[in-house]
Amino acid sequence: MLGMKKVDLVWFNAGGGHRAAAQALEQEILAQGRPWQVRKVNLTEVLDPSALFKRFTGIEPEDLYNKRLASGFTLGLAQELKLLQALIRMGHLSLVQRLQQHWQATQPDLVVSLIPNFNRCLHDSLQLARPGVPFVTVMTDMADHPPSFWIEPGLQQHLVCGTAHAVQQALAAGCPPQRVHRSTGMILRPEFHVAPRLVGADRLAARQAAGLDGHTPTGLVLFGGTGSRAMKRIATRLPRTPLILMCGRNQALAEELCSLPATAPRVVVGYTPDVMRWMQLADFFIGKPGPGSLSEAVHMGLPVIVTRNAWTMPQERWNTQWVQDHQLGVVQRSFANVQQAVDQVTQHLNEYRGRVQAVQNRAVFEVPRILQRILEGRPGLDNTCVSQPVASWV
Repeated sequence: MLGMKKVDLVWFNAGGGHRAAAQALEQEILAQGRPWQVRKVNLTEVLDPSALFKRFTGIEPEDLYNKRLASGFTLGLAQELKLLQALIRMGHLSLVQRLQQHWQATQPDLVVSLIPNFNRCLHDSLQLARPGVPFVTVMTDMADHPPSFWIEPGLQQHLVCGTAHAVQQALAAGCPPQRVHRSTGMILRPEFHVAPRLVGADRLAARQAAGLDGHTPTGLVLFGGTGSRAMKRIATRLPRTPLILMCGRNQALAEELCSLPATAPRVVVGYTPDVMRWMQLADFFIGKPGPGSLSEAVHMGLPVIVTRNAWTMPQERWNTQWVQDHQLGVVQRSFANVQQAVDQVTQHLNEYRGRVQAVQNRAVFEVPRILQRILEGRPGLDNTCVSQPVASWV
């Protein structure tokens, strides 16, 4: 490790997408053979090394958020976000001191944040401990939710934005163009790009082997790694539609879904790292407009059915606009009329597929090259793919 650049990837467990992005980025950096020592840094463990929060409450801090996602009770998260941000501002000095001690002890050459809300603390602590070391925020959302979510104006913060909309948000907030870098989407695991696609007879056989109808359009229902109570409402309203129901670690939900009556074949899937395989067996996606699952579905050629309403998390609302603007699927107010949305998608499946398949996302390969440029002191916008927007990621 002597002489290797130490690159720290900061993540936490809220929602799962930040951890997944860190793992995918680490995997691709190693695959590219870059001379870096990649270290994943769990922010929760740095800020609470003795796990005092869990000792007093019995749960991890992120579990409060994850349990809300699993229950589907996300109303009011916009107000709770403001409260969280206020608490972070109140504790800024204490957070900076703890992080400063961490950077002094670990001596990184580059710090990459894959999380929102804490970027001012991360930046300020790094500048105190390691003046001149670059600080990069890779947005794992398609859009910012200002103020002080992803983009922190006035800092020496590099931003990697996966959409042109996020780039415009950064520039409008006053971020210097040379510190804004464009990728062509959200970071997906490298295997989403390199694994062979199931087609023709192989796909037909795989669907039949899984217990699905080989020819009838099949939906994949996914609400992140903890599932959601909304899946039961969707399954109840689609008894004649073949479905793959991805429940993640929510065993209780999986058992309930197995007991629901249906005339069409269904597969209820518990936790699996192989979401990609199940997406290959599906024809369309039903779920929440999270940046990770939405990006995976579109990359795998699946038109999407999502909702936008008061329950939609504030940082995910723009994602539904992106779906509408580029006609990648159907956006509804609720899943009460999900059958209507399924009918619309399946009756025009080839048209939707054509638009979805035109979307190109190579972010996991691009971000390591962007980080290399930053380490070398080269600027952002003028030298990245932002000057040549790719397909629908605009």
